Amino acid sequence: MSLESVFRAEWPRVVAILVRDFGDLQLAEDATQEAFVEASSRWEDATMPDRPGAWLTTTARRKALDRIRRQTNYDAKLAELEAKSRHAAEVASTALIDEQLSLVLGCCHPALDLDAQVALTLRIVAGLTTAEIANAFLVDESTMSKRISRAKSKIRHAHIPFRPVDQSVLSERLAAVHHVIYLIFTEGHTSTSQGELVRGDLCDEATWLSGLLAHLVPDDSETHALCALIQLTDLRRATRSDAEGLPVLLEDQDRSLWDPGKLASGLAALGRATDFGPLGLYGLQAMVAGLHSAAPSFAATDWGRIVRVYDHMLCLSGSSIVELNRAVAVSYAQGPRAGLQAMEPIAGELDGYVYLHSARAELLSRLEDVDGAAREFDRAIASATTSAQQDWLTARRTKLSVKD
Repeated sequence: MSLESVFRAEWPRVVAILVRDFGDLQLAEDATQEAFVEASSRWEDATMPDRPGAWLTTTARRKALDRIRRQTNYDAKLAELEAKSRHAAEVASTALIDEQLSLVLGCCHPALDLDAQVALTLRIVAGLTTAEIANAFLVDESTMSKRISRAKSKIRHAHIPFRPVDQSVLSERLAAVHHVIYLIFTEGHTSTSQGELVRGDLCDEATWLSGLLAHLVPDDSETHALCALIQLTDLRRATRSDAEGLPVLLEDQDRSLWDPGKLASGLAALGRATDFGPLGLYGLQAMVAGLHSAAPSFAATDWGRIVRVYDHMLCLSGSSIVELNRAVAVSYAQGPRAGLQAMEPIAGELDGYVYLHSARAELLSRLEDVDGAAREFDRAIASATTSAQQDWLTARRTKLSVKD
């Protein structure tokens, strides 16, 4: 087992234990980081211990105690913490799961704004450095450091707890955790802030975080559905852009390059989601992704069934974006003219949305309305948020023979 894989697996566990023992998120993170630094230097030239997690926990706890010893007027607290530390040297697996879950829920506490929730989840749960998170969201390191520091300060002053919660609170807070992980994946899958279309690092983080959450909350349908959605979507990563970084349409992607392991694990996660209850929005989106991913070819896709799944989604959300995706599916099930008609009710609401105009352009092109397609491509190009989108749309636009 590599150092990187050990650190990745043990980081949230060690932080969770120290938060439980010391009640201080900053202290827990700093002590864990010091333990990992020490492990890196020790294990590089020596054999890794049989139980690296136990070694890291013991070392991190010692680092935390050392920090407290260096402070004044903490004698009583030190004795209490040392006794508690000895008592909790071996933590039961069920207790550790509770502590890790508490860590995840604390990072996504509703008192924190969404940017802070995302940053803290990546820093405290996933173990990314501040520099890595700053790079992911295109801000400088000092800005991200201040954002994380403010979030930690709010946790401290608002006394936001990192402790197990009852089922009603868990159900309410899980939705926030799902949303944060979904946002991380969405930014990775179709980046809105960089020239490149796909951010594989963020896709990997979202995959890992959703897997961790499924381990911590194994009987929640939407958690497994989120895992399924991420894997069934991300399995196409290698084929979603060409050598120049431009998007490749689903119908033009080489399905032989899709990841069969993610297909199998994604379908298994979707099966587990249905075992624990009716599917919600993540589950229905995962069903659509599964129908695309399991189809042997674009022509063999069951578009009629995909339209019916989108009908269920609309009953749950009423989202205009869902309605747009449904209209595209209608265009393949019933023809491009039917697809354009299905887009009419949302045309005003989504005016200026790049994917509405690009979808309309593609359907008009299929109907051989070259002038109409060109106008919609122009609107899409004007609405594009990344250079990759602009370059791709411009390339599609130039293929049209516009009439004078």
